[in-house]
Amino acid sequence: MVKGIGIDTTDINEVDRLLKIRGDAFLDKVFTKKEIEASLKVPNQTEFLATRFAAKEAVFKAVAHLTKSKSFDFRIVETLNEADGRPYVNMEGELKKILIDAGVNNILISLTTECNFATAFVIAQVID
Repeated sequence: MVKGIGIDTTDINEVDRLLKIRGDAFLDKVFTKKEIEASLKVPNQTEFLATRFAAKEAVFKAVAHLTKSKSFDFRIVETLNEADGRPYVNMEGELKKILIDAGVNNILISLTTECNFATAFVIAQVID
């Protein structure tokens, strides 16, 4: 059963600007260690990070309204890739507690880029 959906579009140029002016401070404040490590292994780090930023926002939009507090720090959302390249949201750690509170046990995610924009679409669901 679908519990929530979320979508977000991020300007890749803005992520590039933040990387240039804030560097590691921006990376460390917004992304997980695994996301940063993965971004160093792809041809376009800025595009990769922009999709991850959009993913954080989309997960927040799909899940936060289901929690008691109606909020959480979206920086705990970690989006990685399967061996075949498919993205997935790591549902462990702090996010796992939030998902339990929200009654969500599965997250589907799709990421795409077009021109200077990165978009993430998320479905938060409960599977029996």
